[in-house]
Amino acid sequence: MILGRSPKRSHGASAVVTGAGSGIGAAFAVELARRGSAVVCSDIDDEAAARTVEAIAGAGGRATAVHCDVSAIDEVAALAEAAQSWFGHSPTLVINNAGVGAGGLPIGEMALDDWNWTLGINLWGPIHGCHVFTPLLREAGSDRPRGIINVASAASFGAAPEMAAYNVSKAGVLSLSETLAAELSGTGIGVTVLCPTFVKTNIVESGRVTAQSGEAANRLMRFGFSAERVARDCLDTYDRGGLYCMPQLDAKIGWSVKRFAPETFTRTIGLAFRASAALPGRSD
Repeated sequence: MILGRSPKRSHGASAVVTGAGSGIGAAFAVELARRGSAVVCSDIDDEAAARTVEAIAGAGGRATAVHCDVSAIDEVAALAEAAQSWFGHSPTLVINNAGVGAGGLPIGEMALDDWNWTLGINLWGPIHGCHVFTPLLREAGSDRPRGIINVASAASFGAAPEMAAYNVSKAGVLSLSETLAAELSGTGIGVTVLCPTFVKTNIVESGRVTAQSGEAANRLMRFGFSAERVARDCLDTYDRGGLYCMPQLDAKIGWSVKRFAPETFTRTIGLAFRASAALPGRSD
């Protein structure tokens, strides 16, 4: 059942969600609809976005699908125009969620094409989203709650070996979000950055990940949170005005250790990786 309006930011919003066809993006879209929000479901996969819209409509919500490749600034600008036209006004919440997985090779061996692909979606996507939508949120006026949620990852500070392109892209999203929050301080526009660890999604299957790394990630993902739980936690954090959302305990612990003992944290990550690589059944 779709809930009615609420004074909370995520309730009754006019929301745009990128990467809404699956995973965390779909979970965000459905949860926003439950909170009485109208949702523009954007994805590069038109059929996947349509399935999310159908799920929302089936529950009594209001949503529409818009094609968008977030790595292309012209398509993000077109997404903003389509959203304004459908809402009849500027959006009040933008979730820059679209992302891909990449990893399994060390720096120097990972193809530059994979670097460009990963950064184009994971980093330039949120940059484009913030560049295009922040002025619209400013223009929306102070009479309505407004904000941006950027989806990063605990990889943004985790420095896991053989995940460089992914780590760098998410570290950029974290810095982008912190900078945007500083710039928008006092404007009434909220900023939240989501930094989960493992979430049960299809990011490995749809990404550029070596078979060995993908197998390891899928094993760990079985113990991860559901996308629905992560989306709810993040929207609740956004409602409270929180900048950082780290839904899992391991993300919170990692963030704290990295802040207070950064060199020890990084060395430990490296040693743990080497020890894991030396286990039977592992090969470089």
